[in-house]
Amino acid sequence: MITIKKEENEIDEKKIVNQIRALGIDMIDEAQSGHPGIVLGAAPIIYTVYAHHLRFDIEHPDWFNRDRFIMSAGHGSALLYSTLHMAGFNIEIEDLKKFRKLGSITPGHPEYLKTPGVDMTTGPLGQGIATAVGIAMGEAHLRSTFHKRRRELIDFYTYVLCGDGDLMEGISYEAASLAGTLKLNKLIVLYDSNQISLDGKTSLSFTENVGERFKAFGWNTIIVNDGEDISLIDKAIREAKTSDRPTLIEIKTTIGKFSKSENSNLVHGKPLERKDITGIKKKMGLRDIPFAVSSDTIEDFQRLIQNRNKNLYKNFEKTVSALKEDEKEALDFFLHHKGKIEISNFTYKYLDGKKEGLRESSHKTLNAIAKNTNCLFGGSADLFGACNNYLEKGGDFSASNYSGDNIYFGVREHAMGAILNGLALVGYRSYGSTFLSFSDYLKPAIRLAALMNLGVIYIFSHDSISVGEDGATHQPVEQLIGLRATPNLEVFRPADANEIIGSYKVILEEVEGPAAIILSRNKVNILENTKISEVPKGGYIVRGETLNLDGIIIATGEEVHLALEVADRLYSKGFDIRVVSMPNIERFLKMDDNYKEEILPVGIRKIVIEKASSYSWNKLVFNDKYILSVDEFGDSGSVDELDHKYGFDMETVEEKIENLLK
Repeated sequence: MITIKKEENEIDEKKIVNQIRALGIDMIDEAQSGHPGIVLGAAPIIYTVYAHHLRFDIEHPDWFNRDRFIMSAGHGSALLYSTLHMAGFNIEIEDLKKFRKLGSITPGHPEYLKTPGVDMTTGPLGQGIATAVGIAMGEAHLRSTFHKRRRELIDFYTYVLCGDGDLMEGISYEAASLAGTLKLNKLIVLYDSNQISLDGKTSLSFTENVGERFKAFGWNTIIVNDGEDISLIDKAIREAKTSDRPTLIEIKTTIGKFSKSENSNLVHGKPLERKDITGIKKKMGLRDIPFAVSSDTIEDFQRLIQNRNKNLYKNFEKTVSALKEDEKEALDFFLHHKGKIEISNFTYKYLDGKKEGLRESSHKTLNAIAKNTNCLFGGSADLFGACNNYLEKGGDFSASNYSGDNIYFGVREHAMGAILNGLALVGYRSYGSTFLSFSDYLKPAIRLAALMNLGVIYIFSHDSISVGEDGATHQPVEQLIGLRATPNLEVFRPADANEIIGSYKVILEEVEGPAAIILSRNKVNILENTKISEVPKGGYIVRGETLNLDGIIIATGEEVHLALEVADRLYSKGFDIRVVSMPNIERFLKMDDNYKEEILPVGIRKIVIEKASSYSWNKLVFNDKYILSVDEFGDSGSVDELDHKYGFDMETVEEKIENLLK
């Protein structure tokens, strides 16, 4: 135990730790829900980080250059909230009493922007540690960008508290492997190693030597054999800060310390009995009064924090104010969470009379935007060549070049999704690419991006059975509806270069949260009637302005081209057909009723063409026979063969629509 002089008395650090424990188990008891095991076992770890290492300013909790703390073991939220309260964040005892209650700022798992001092939403295990890798990458990139004429302006550590469950999840190892390759030495992971999970001992399913595995990834590893010894934890963190690599500190703890069920899974995830709480507090030398807090312990804890962090914020602001105007402007985007990027200086070179792959159109658009901003940062899951999202001006982000703008994630879609969240938490408009069928690998991270309202851009190519010969495994069917059904995620499926430009423009200038742009692998013409300016409406007319209509075809992506050709053929047979391109269904549904009636008037038959699940369209078309879709897995073959098999060749579509209109 560390003892620190405070005037004539001494600070009793163990008492502060026990007070954190007591508040945590009181919260769980009040809620009759939660995870007391980690509260009792890992309190010395989180205390040591906050008391002796974490740099932050309590008056400015969102200060940009603060250290980040990620509670990857998000079920330990009660431990985090009690620590934040004790440290002086704006979380009152009444908030702790409302733990897990509707409308409280102390929800069941930590939520970004809901609770002061919470740096990311966690709970799905493995996501926290993987996202922390992204935060550390963002710090390294910014540090390299703004260090040219001064000592490092951006300089913060990312600390993670994780458990056995986090390290069982595959995403954590994907991310750790990349972190080791990149030598992210400002990343420190504190591993609460208690060898117990919800179902029992970890020996039932998790027996590898974690430290050796991280060493193989290129990490520095340290073991602390006594998780109650604050001085040993402190020493390990100080040693980690001297490393040129990321560090894993494995800290041996006892889950449910002091409980009658300590060191067993019985104390992992259910409230303690009242009698057990009384016994625990007695062992800790505390009064058995719920939510009773010694003012001395709070004052001592906050004094340690304030003395160590005094003037950090003020000195940083002074340094920023001395920057040149262009440097201030570049940094301002991050310091003040601007998020949105104006692309008024955008220039796009159209191909005269030639077909252009939508991936190439996306590549040209992204690169044109990147020329005028340093706020885009991302990469690909080993598919730069296939998804075409490499920034030509950027160089490669690596251990020897943190200023590079292109991240080689490797074949690690799970990790890429979480890392993109970390980059966005630092302030970047991050982006990553893979095939649409593999978007499933990113789904948990996409969900967290939507929950946190992060400005992440997902570039998904190879968007339908038109992938062809790669077969059913690479031909997405259900992915579009899965993405469209995700709250707060904008999904764009553009038809040509104009709609791609419009999609990026909307995403960067209007959308604060995450967005996905869905691209075909095939080359298409740039259509005469598609409009950049119409994309924000979600759907608009590209053929047939008259009101004397026989029917309306709604289509997205490359199917818009098919719809236009079919409409022309039917026109020669006497049918007046309107074609509506709908790059973003949800945006269209949010338009006012007058606009929706203008585009899709009631009483006119509407037919949808989209090579994906029909379930996306049930709000607009109420009879399944009017939806030409793919509701089964694809097959290997040429595009023409597949179109014929699944009814998307010109003749079949024309015949189906003609019969529907007769």
